[in-house]
Amino acid sequence: MSRAWDVVVIGAGSAGLPSALSLAERGLRVLVLDELPAAGQGQHKAAIGGVRATHSDPAKILLCQDSLRIFSTWKETYGDDIGWKRGGYCFPVFTEAVERSLQSILPIQKNAGLQIDWLGPEDIARLVPGIVTEGLRGGTYSPGDGQVSPLLFAVACERAAKSKGAEFRYREPVTAIERAGDRVTAVVTPQGRYPTEKVLVAAGARARQVGALLGLDVPVTPDSHEGGITGPVAPFLDPLVVDLRPGPEGKTANFYFGQNREGQIIFCYTPKELIVGEDRESTSEFLPIVARRLVSLIPRLRHLLVRRVWRGLYPMTPDGVIIVDTVQEVRGAYLAVGMCGQGFMLGPGVGRCVASVITEGRPTIAPDAYAAISFYRDFHKAQHEALK
Repeated sequence: MSRAWDVVVIGAGSAGLPSALSLAERGLRVLVLDELPAAGQGQHKAAIGGVRATHSDPAKILLCQDSLRIFSTWKETYGDDIGWKRGGYCFPVFTEAVERSLQSILPIQKNAGLQIDWLGPEDIARLVPGIVTEGLRGGTYSPGDGQVSPLLFAVACERAAKSKGAEFRYREPVTAIERAGDRVTAVVTPQGRYPTEKVLVAAGARARQVGALLGLDVPVTPDSHEGGITGPVAPFLDPLVVDLRPGPEGKTANFYFGQNREGQIIFCYTPKELIVGEDRESTSEFLPIVARRLVSLIPRLRHLLVRRVWRGLYPMTPDGVIIVDTVQEVRGAYLAVGMCGQGFMLGPGVGRCVASVITEGRPTIAPDAYAAISFYRDFHKAQHEALK
C-alpha cells in the first residue's frame, strides 16, 4: 500500500510551491503533484517577477506584505539567490482622472502600513530617467516593493521544500480525488493512488477542472496575456513602472515594465479586450504595440534589442479577487486558486496563510480580509461593488 501523506498539494506553481514549503516547515508529510515535467512550468514561469504590496484590497495588501518579507530575506533564510531587487513600484500619472483614483486609495494603503507617497513630476522624472515630462502630473512611489526571478524562485522554493521533507512527482495529472462520505481519502493519478486526508488545490489555470473532481464549480476562467524581455543594458531604472493610460492604438489598457538585476527590460501589457481561453501562442501584434508604448513613454528605449516574447494565462475569478478557503462540502479539501495574474507576488503570503488554515484552523490575515477571499462569497455582488 502507498505511504499516507498528511497533505497532497495539486500544482507546483506560484501558490503550490510556497504552500508545500510552509506545510513542510510545520512538520507535515507533503506530496506535490503536477502534470508538467518540473516546478513552475505552468503560468508561474510566464510572470515578469514584480512584487508589490501597494494594492487597494486589504487581503492582497496583507498577503503581499508577507510575500515581500519572505522574498527579501530569502537568501539569508534559505541560502539561494532568487534575483531579489528592491527598486519599488512607480505609477506615473498624466491625467486628472488617474490622479484622483490613486490619491483616493493612498489613505487606505497608508493605514495598512504601506510605505507609499505621492511625488511631484520632478521626482518621478528622477525615478524614471528619460520619461516624457509633457503632461506629467506626478505619481505614486512605493520603495519597499521589488522584483524577483520567477525561474530562480521556482527552483529555490522546490529545493527548500524538499529539504524539509516534501516530495514532488511530475508528469502526474490528477484524475480522481477519492472520498469516504464527505471526507477526502486519496488522490489518484495514472501512476498511483496517494492516501491522504487533506488535499490543497493550487492548480492555477486548471482550477476548474481539478475542482470538478471534488464536485465543485470553481469559478476560475483563464485569459491570455503576453510578456517579453530585452537584452541587457547598463542599469538605469530602479522601480517597476506601471502606466495606467489606455494605449493610443485602442487595444491595451495599462502596461508595465522594469529592469531586472541583470539589466534586462521585462515588459507586458493588459489587453483592453480580454482573450479568454488557454491559447499560449504568441501573437504578431504584441511586440509592435508594446514597443510603441515603451518608446512613447521613454524615448531612449527605442534602440533596445528584444530577445524573446511569450504568453501566459491569468486564472481569473468573476470579481477579480483570489480564492483561498476551506471547502465546506468536502472535509479535508482546501483551495488556493484564482490568483488573477498576481499569483507570483501573492504566492509566499498565500502559502503561509494556507498552511496556518490547514494546521491551526485560522488564517494569517485579519478575519474580515480573509472573508473577502472566501470561496463562498457572492462573486457577482463583489464585482458590482468594485465597479461602483
